[in-house]
Amino acid sequence: MLASTGPSSRTWWRAGAHPAYLTVEQKVRVLETLDVEARLRMLMDWMREILADTSLKEKIRSEVNEGMEKAQREFLLRQQLEAIRKELGESDDDVVGAYRKRVEEAGMPEKVRAEVERELNRLERTSEQNPEHGWIRTYIDWMLDIPWSVRSDDNFDLAEARRILDEDHTGLDDVKSRIIEFLAVRKLRHERGLSVLGGRGSGAIITLVGPPGVGKTSLGASVARALGRSFARVSLGGIHDEADIRGHRRTYVGALPGRIVRALKEAGTKNPVIMLDEIDKVGSDWRGDPSAALLEVLDPAQNNTFRDHYLEVDLDLSEVLFIPTANVSETIPAPLLDRMELIRLDGYTIDEKLAIARDHLLRRQVTQAGLHGDEISVEESAINAVITGYTREAGVRNLERELGKVARKVATGFATGELQPPVAVTSELVTRFLGTTKFENEVAVRTAVPGVATGLAVTGVGGDVLFVEATAVGEQGSLTLTGQLGDVMKESAQIALSYVRSHAGALGVDPEMADRGFHIHVPEGAVPKDGPSAGVTMTTAIVSLLSGRAVRNTVGMTGEVTLQGLVLPIGGVKQKVLAAHRMGLTDVILPQRNGKDLGDVPESVRDQMTFHLAARVEDVLAFALEPVAAEGKPLAA
Repeated sequence: MLASTGPSSRTWWRAGAHPAYLTVEQKVRVLETLDVEARLRMLMDWMREILADTSLKEKIRSEVNEGMEKAQREFLLRQQLEAIRKELGESDDDVVGAYRKRVEEAGMPEKVRAEVERELNRLERTSEQNPEHGWIRTYIDWMLDIPWSVRSDDNFDLAEARRILDEDHTGLDDVKSRIIEFLAVRKLRHERGLSVLGGRGSGAIITLVGPPGVGKTSLGASVARALGRSFARVSLGGIHDEADIRGHRRTYVGALPGRIVRALKEAGTKNPVIMLDEIDKVGSDWRGDPSAALLEVLDPAQNNTFRDHYLEVDLDLSEVLFIPTANVSETIPAPLLDRMELIRLDGYTIDEKLAIARDHLLRRQVTQAGLHGDEISVEESAINAVITGYTREAGVRNLERELGKVARKVATGFATGELQPPVAVTSELVTRFLGTTKFENEVAVRTAVPGVATGLAVTGVGGDVLFVEATAVGEQGSLTLTGQLGDVMKESAQIALSYVRSHAGALGVDPEMADRGFHIHVPEGAVPKDGPSAGVTMTTAIVSLLSGRAVRNTVGMTGEVTLQGLVLPIGGVKQKVLAAHRMGLTDVILPQRNGKDLGDVPESVRDQMTFHLAARVEDVLAFALEPVAAEGKPLAA
């Protein structure tokens, strides 16, 4: 039996089925299988499996060897290429050496330099094929781009600084005086060797608050020019991500420093003027609160060690002059507001707008229209016509648009041959170019009937005039309010009505008529309105309705009332008075305790208006209402 297996054993041996590939169990089965044909089939099946496994292993080994040989070949070729470049004098492979040279020249603080040196050591050990190689180089580039020791020399010539501010902006005396004060303090500290006081820098965070178009942003560039510093602007309106201020951590792909660091890089100096535009419009959500991150930036006691998440080193911001801007201060978070020095730009008078249009706006719009200065002249009467008939704003943005439209009309006339230079623009030409006037004095028309009073308010676009209308309608004792009034104005209306009902006899009003239902409406219902200064106006409108006495058409009023009839002080006096002046009102009723605020109103406006200070509601009514009842019966009768 064993002899008969000899030839078959030699057959499978030569076929490649080496006994080493067979397990002990398989070998036993071979010996136990006496039928030669069955033994061969069994061995052939095993052989196919062994050959397939061997072929797969050989393929994997071949691919691995091929990859290793390719990598080794590329490495050798790169080494040869670098050697050839060195021989030709074209070598740029010493990246780390170039970085080290730049680090020595950057003037970094010791701790910052130690961090950069640590990253350079990592860069030396990292292959170019490693993704971290690019990330490390980007970080080092940012660290080298920051002006650690580059400063611009302050211009200590106060007269020249004042000249630059006056040249760029008309009016704004409060702002200019504050900038001159800042510069004077810097000059004295520099002369007396007190350039750094406790690491607190200048200690000044000047915040410009005012309606759109009054020149807040352009004033920042003028301040930088007056100080001789570089200027950078950071727009904060609508940002919600804290990383916009502090930067992203380097663990994230595509990480970048925050906007403060990027502004420093853009400015190129350690002590620039950085304008933080629209700081009142910063939001917050699940990504963080950017206003909280700004607390460290705007705190003179902390910003000398500001830490950006991307840089992860202390950055000294104490020499930066930050100038935030806002339309209203009420929406700025209280902790952030506590770090600011507010300077309010409440708007321009008609005379100031005339000077701004003549000295700045008109020249710019003429140039943008492709005209030369000697081809067009605009009379002051024409500019006044644009100011009073086509704009009614605290700033001058719409005024510039209208003047630009006039300049374009003249340019079109030159292009079509209808006009020949030079052209003198008169008020008649303004009407021809701009059409019928957009604004008229409607106070006389609106207050011609009892039940309508003219109030003054402050909005996000500056001071404004609001008409409060009252009529008797509805169920006994009811009160209906319309006009998208906020909670504060709703409470003012309820207080005003309660006061009138409880003091009807003293006010000369029939108590039975005062108990009727009332509807109070503030027109322009699509515009939300709120604020604590409408109580006096609402009380006057109700009393005017019940007494049949119309409100004087030259009077605007503001103030809050109590249930006892006291007139409480309010804010925004300057903005409200300027709004009344733009509307053509000549008399303004203010709370008695706001008399001290009249000093903020420009003298040219004060000379044209009469101010009446009221301590109680009776004082308001005595002047606001016509002395004689209007013809006919009161509307509430």
